[in-house]
Amino acid sequence: MEEPPIGDVFGEMVRDAYAVRTGVGPRPLAGGRLPRPVIEIIERDDGLINGAPADHYLGEPDEWPAHDHRALRLCRGQVLDIGVGAGRTALEVQRRGQAVTGLDTSAGAIEIARRRGLRDTVVATVDAFAARAETRYDTFLLLGNNLGLIESRERAPIFLDALARLANPGARIIAQSTDPYNTKDPVHVSYHQRNRERGRLAGQLRLRLRYRLLATDWFDYLNCSIDELESLVTDSRWRLKEVDDTDFPYFVALLELT
Repeated sequence: MEEPPIGDVFGEMVRDAYAVRTGVGPRPLAGGRLPRPVIEIIERDDGLINGAPADHYLGEPDEWPAHDHRALRLCRGQVLDIGVGAGRTALEVQRRGQAVTGLDTSAGAIEIARRRGLRDTVVATVDAFAARAETRYDTFLLLGNNLGLIESRERAPIFLDALARLANPGARIIAQSTDPYNTKDPVHVSYHQRNRERGRLAGQLRLRLRYRLLATDWFDYLNCSIDELESLVTDSRWRLKEVDDTDFPYFVALLELT
């Protein structure tokens, strides 16, 4: 079977999910005229396939998990929402009167975020943005499990340094993650062991996304424990100040710039 073409999977998926939710724009159809559900397909490098409804990327505050609401109470000053997607949390920050920039590598997702009303957006990687941005930020948001964007033990210091270069004195990172070790599922337990044998963090994921005819390149995404996070920031300019693990295995970490 041929490999799928590489493209803006997330953008295509979010556009369709937005059309299904709002009834505005072309919608994927499952025979006849009924809109089909938009499913995000996540493929792991051991062959595991997972699917999840993409509509949650468009969720309004009354649809959020409780830890997202608690996380936003920690926001202050100028905010950079990293991995902003369709603008789910950035739009709420903006509604509250705070200055917020939405950053994402998906041009399609940024298009939807802007259509939904997000005023300040950037299509770029964190590294590229840190190299050129003139604005400095007081809060960096990594919600929706986006602590995973630090990727790996090797990548974490580079990512954290880029944020430090974008930061005002006393800046903070508000990051949400999922402890990967709260499972007895043999498929995941064996994957953790496979990672350890390869010298990787056990919760490090090698993934690609699929939607319709497109795929992304393979990329790393990290689920880690609170202890692992504290270890990852030890040699950076960031320190772990507090953790909200009320909804464990989900947790929100607050890091501050030293």
